[in-house]
Parts: sequence; C-alpha cells; structure tokens
Amino acid sequence: MTLLEFFTHNRGELGELVLEHLFLVVISTGIAVLIGVPLGILLTRRPALSKPILGFANIMQTVPSLALFGFLIPLNIYLFQVKIVGGIGARTAIVALVLYSLLPIIRNTFTGISNVDPAIRDAGRGMGMTDRQLLLQVELPLALGVIIAGVRVATVICVGTATIAAAIDAGGLGRYIFRGLRANDNVLILAGAVPAALIAIAADLLLGYFEKTIQLGAAVRGKSKRLLWASALVILAVLGGVYFFNSNSGGRIAVGSKDFTEQVILGEIVAQAIEAKAGLQVVRRFDLGGNLAHEALIGGEIDVYVEYTGTGLLAILKEKPLADPQEVLRRVKSAYAARFKLEWTEPLGFSNTFAILVRGDDAKKLGLKTVSDAAKVSSRWRAGFGQDFMSRADGYPGFSKAYGLHFEATREMDLSLTYRALAENQVDLIAGNSTDGLISRYGLYQLADDRHYFPPYDAVPVVRQATLEKYPALRAVLKQLGGILTVDEMRKLNYAVDGEKRQAKEVAQEFLRGKAVLR
Repeated sequence: MTLLEFFTHNRGELGELVLEHLFLVVISTGIAVLIGVPLGILLTRRPALSKPILGFANIMQTVPSLALFGFLIPLNIYLFQVKIVGGIGARTAIVALVLYSLLPIIRNTFTGISNVDPAIRDAGRGMGMTDRQLLLQVELPLALGVIIAGVRVATVICVGTATIAAAIDAGGLGRYIFRGLRANDNVLILAGAVPAALIAIAADLLLGYFEKTIQLGAAVRGKSKRLLWASALVILAVLGGVYFFNSNSGGRIAVGSKDFTEQVILGEIVAQAIEAKAGLQVVRRFDLGGNLAHEALIGGEIDVYVEYTGTGLLAILKEKPLADPQEVLRRVKSAYAARFKLEWTEPLGFSNTFAILVRGDDAKKLGLKTVSDAAKVSSRWRAGFGQDFMSRADGYPGFSKAYGLHFEATREMDLSLTYRALAENQVDLIAGNSTDGLISRYGLYQLADDRHYFPPYDAVPVVRQATLEKYPALRAVLKQLGGILTVDEMRKLNYAVDGEKRQAKEVAQEFLRGKAVLR
C-alpha cells in the first residue's frame, strides 16, 4: 500500500489523529504564551531573576521528552479539585509540551522589550505615560515581532515533541509513527511524520505572515487584545475539557496495553469481549511504554491490561527468577493482591518468553540449534537488543553470563528495530518475543534456551479489585477468555498485523468470532 492509498483508506482515523495533534499543539502553545510573555516582561523589570528563570527553561529543553513524561506521570496535582498533572493522557502531555515551549517565548519577550530604544522610553515618560501605559502602548507593540518569532519556534518544537506524547496515550500522529516502528512499516511511519511536518510548516508560515503584517498603532493594540482574549478562551476550554473528561469517566471500563503489536491485539480481544459479553462501554488506552500500564493500573487510569507472569515477578516485584509456571503465577497473584489490590485472572493459554533469534540461513549454514551453539561463534558476531532486555533482571547481564557470550559488538535499540537490523545484516543475533509475527516474516530461527535461563511468561489479564467489585459481570468475561490462545495462534495474530498489515481491531474481532465469543 502506497502512502496515498493509506491516507485514502484511513482518512477517518487520520482526521481524528490530526485533530488530536492540533489540540495538543494549540493548547500547549497557548498556555506557554500566557505564562512565557508575562515572565519575559517580569525579567525586564527584575533583571536579577533572568538567570534562574531562563536557566530553568534551558534545563527543560535539555531533558529528554520520555524522561519528562515519566517524571510527570506519578505526580498528582489538582486545581479546584480537578487533576491538571499526573497519570497518562493529554493532561500530562500538555504540561510537558508547555515546559518545552517556554524557553523561546520567555527569551524573545525579554530580548524584544530590552532592545527597545531607550530614547523612545524617555519620550514616553516625558509625555507623562505611566509604566503600564509605556508597556502596553510602546514596548509591547515594538517588541511584538520578536515575541511572535519566539512563538513560531515554540510552535514548531511543540509539533515535533507532540508525536512522542502518543507513548503516554495522549493521541496525535505519533500513534502512526510508533505503530510503524513496531511493525517495521515505512508507510505507517510516513503517515505520521508527513502530516506532522505539514502542520509544523503551516503553523510557521501562518505565524510568519502574522509577524509581517504587524503594524504600529491602534491596529497592533487591537490585535494584541484579540490574541489575549483568544488565549484566555483557549485556557478556559482546556480546563473545561479536563473537567468534562474527569466528570464523565465513570461508568466505563478502561482497557490498557503496552506498546507492541501483541499487546494491542490482546487489548482489543479483552475490550471487544467486555463490550460484547458485559455490555459495558470500553475506553481503549493502548501503546503505553515501559511499565506505564502497571503504573496506570495502580493509579486508576486503566482498569485492566494483559501482563506476563515473568514480567510481574521480576520487573515489578523484583523477585528472583523461578522455573515453575504455576509457582510464578501463585507468587504474583498473592503479592499483587496484597501490595496493589490487583487481581491476576485466568491465563490466556500461551507464554511469550524471550526468543533468541538468528537468520535462518546462518542457522542452517553453521548448524545452530541452541543458544550454547551460538555462544561458540559469538565472538565474531554483533548482537542487537532492546532497551528493556538490556536493563531487566532476567535480561542481558545474566543471560550473557549464563551462556558465556562475548560479542564483537552489542547494540542497544528499540525492540521493533532489532528485527529489521537482523534481517538487513546489521546485527547477527537478537532477543525478540517468541510469539512475534516478524519471526515468520523475516525467516528467522529461534535458538533453544537449552540452559532454561528465561522464566515463564504466561499472559494473564490483571484487573483492579475495585473494578471487579463495581462490575461483577467483568469476572465472568475474563474467565471465558481463559485458555483461549495458544502460542501458534498468537504468532499468527501478530503476523496478520505485522506481516499482512491488517488492523489489530479487525484481527481481534475475527479471532473472537472464530472462538464463538462474538457473533
């Protein structure tokens, strides 16, 4: 499918994502203007404050966006009993985008007013102008061009950074980019990147035109007042939208997922089953990076998502690996109930453990069947691992030690990119997921874990106890999903999305109909 065909076929979803992206950009930039311009004015009156305030804005520019999102999510800050910071979603994304947008607006406001000719100020004072009149009628009109230039820069920064916000379920065109990276699909990546670039160019041209049309006098004052009123209305719309979202969040089940294909498919399976069997309205909050799904579950941002027993034991509970699947499930059930008030329900029927993968041709040529076989030639190989695998307790440090692996080079990258890197001979061995459809797509070979290093990773829906008490029908639905999937079936579903480029929602619906869960 070409990019144009994709846009034609998905124009409805594309329009929604563009509107979500514009919402994030307009709201964030508007708030940044309302904060940044007064701060810039303050610095011209209190120059001693310029170093700490500009220093803070500079620091915000240097913090990686995902790190800033991760810092803001655990915070819970309320204004008039409405949460404005904390958790996943647009609220947290807007706060982060505002922080990223402040520097050019503050700096340009400060610079523009500071560079007004002192003779003009003296003339105004000589005419009997007050400091307020001097600011509104002389300094701001003369500095407005420089201020708008700062807003242009902030807007372009905001458009680009807003794509990362999809990682915390804030919507926008970043959804396509993350999906494309996950599925190694260049069309999907471009479907997110091209509209985002067009939005940035259009915003820059529009603000540039506004900057050029600024004229001194009453017209400028009129435009400034209209801009101020428009910004105030934007803020009211944000607060109203946040309040509306919070006040109408009751009576719905929020289903979450992590940020890879299998998780999105499982999220759809759970969501569609709940809609069909329990008659509840479902909100989908997918593509949550790292442990955000777990944090969102604890914080009440979502009600249920599918977790893996080995991940719960090692990454969340920080316990030692265990080989017995039943014992692992028993441990996580008990600990989650006591510590988090969460319940592990019925296992879905398959385990998605780490898969140590090599190219099929290499496996045949070198006679490789196990990881121990690969260890003998690893000194001549380059390995590629996802960030998660490199940092986990059951990941690379212990794995390489258990097998005596010594690679020529070890490259750390996004998990979805490791498959393409292996297929294109950029690396020679990777750690993927045993149910991943890309294994079949690229003709890769899974080496046997002959020393049984990796613990079991049975997929199990985890749900808030409070949600089960509120909606008793939910328990029966999740029980019906018990044992519904095998490893082979899960791999086929993943391939349908990653290999055949089908929609996860459509694939999940077809599967549930085949299992008679849906009619």
